[in-house]
Amino acid sequence: MATATSAAAAQEHIAKRAKFEDAQEKHGGSLGDAASHPMEHDAADKENAAAVATAGGSGHTFSEGNVHDLMRLYYDRLFPAKTMMKWLAYGNDSKHPQADAGFMQRREFCFTLEGDIFCRYQSFRDAKDLRAALRDKVPSKIDLGPVFNVDPQKRLAYAGGGAGSNAVFAPTERELVFDIDMTDYDDVRSCCSSANICNKCWPLMTVAIKVVNQGLRDDFGFKHLLWVYSGRRGIHCWVCDKRARQLSNEGRAAVAEYFSVYKGTDASGTVKRVATTSPLHPSLQRAYTDVLRPFWTDTILPAQGLLEDAKYFEPVLAMIPVAEIRDKVGAQWRSSRRMGTAGEDESVARWVKLEAEVGKAIKVMKSMNTPEALALRRCLYDIVFAHVYPRLDVEVSKHMNHLLKAPFCVHPKTGRVCVPMDPARADSFDPMTVPTVAQLLNELDANAGKEGAGGAGGAREEAYELTAMKGAVDCFNRTFWDALDKECREELGGRARDAAAAPTVEW
Repeated sequence: MATATSAAAAQEHIAKRAKFEDAQEKHGGSLGDAASHPMEHDAADKENAAAVATAGGSGHTFSEGNVHDLMRLYYDRLFPAKTMMKWLAYGNDSKHPQADAGFMQRREFCFTLEGDIFCRYQSFRDAKDLRAALRDKVPSKIDLGPVFNVDPQKRLAYAGGGAGSNAVFAPTERELVFDIDMTDYDDVRSCCSSANICNKCWPLMTVAIKVVNQGLRDDFGFKHLLWVYSGRRGIHCWVCDKRARQLSNEGRAAVAEYFSVYKGTDASGTVKRVATTSPLHPSLQRAYTDVLRPFWTDTILPAQGLLEDAKYFEPVLAMIPVAEIRDKVGAQWRSSRRMGTAGEDESVARWVKLEAEVGKAIKVMKSMNTPEALALRRCLYDIVFAHVYPRLDVEVSKHMNHLLKAPFCVHPKTGRVCVPMDPARADSFDPMTVPTVAQLLNELDANAGKEGAGGAGGAREEAYELTAMKGAVDCFNRTFWDALDKECREELGGRARDAAAAPTVEW
């Protein structure tokens, strides 16, 4: 990208810039300690405050501030439109004789413009068409909808066709999607609340990825899963196997309900409810043994201190069905006496003590089949499931025509890119290090003049390879698209062979 071009674009599109010194002051003089300083997305005076890198040789800097002012440059130079459209075409963008040439234009895009103006039922022929629309409209958010039976821009011709008309505008396929939001765990987080996140509570999202990813693969046999960071406080999963895309709404609801173990609280608002059995369903036992129990004792309890604060441990006590144990443990927890030894986390020590008390009672009641005895055998499981099992927004998954934010778009509040995630490396994913649009533009500017960076007549699509966006696109291909692309091409080849082998009609 030529320096002159960057500078001119910056003057035109960058209206507001947060100062690095202001950002340092708001964060106590340091921007590097992510665990100590939550990512505070709700506070307007702290929004988008981050360290600013100086772009090499350009004489100016793209600063974190009004994210929308940076979006036109991002869509023009860095957004991987070809990658996006190749995925959404599922092989139908090729010249293969069995490809559906009209498939891509039947996919709905929704743009959210400044002022929360929604532009639904957009459709595009290819990456060039999409990029032109992005540069023109500069949406603050891009959502993806289903593939319809006709181009959604022509839907009015199929709406209300009149008596006796068979014309219907309807979705025909859509990825099975899951949305998990950190705000749904506010009763478990002592470190943050609402839209704020930090490295102490992010492990709750790690647990969700591990449990749902394994369940979808092992229990349902799905293979092509795309995990994406939402750019702010959550994660999305796109299940892109053909049979997943063609599921009915009833089928989608059934899969979502399979993972709906946490059921909220009872009428009192105190006792957490979970849908478990004794013995546990094999998938729940696997989740508990492999993921939930280790994270609960090794990560969540020490990080959140849940059994040291009455706000959080009273609901735990309420889930103990035997009054004698509940009262005994409650008295211990409410006292100021420490139960842990030197160097031992107090919440973990209290949990170990609770396990011992419940274990002794189970032995005494082992021959009983009373509701109280059965509930006691489940209560430790129920407490863990109620606090750390994935909490899905089921309504997002149930309906084929539900919109979901597209990968690679930029969150308007944080400026962070919605990057793909590797579920096999979920433990090491750090949302605090996800690139922002300003960072990417600075990296691109610093590499001005290098081959592939673009410029007049340059190769626009490869410009992202000079920035941290390359890692995001590589992750997309390596963990998801390469295998699915191969399957799509094999399917087209199979259709061609079937067509060639089909008998012909002779007149």
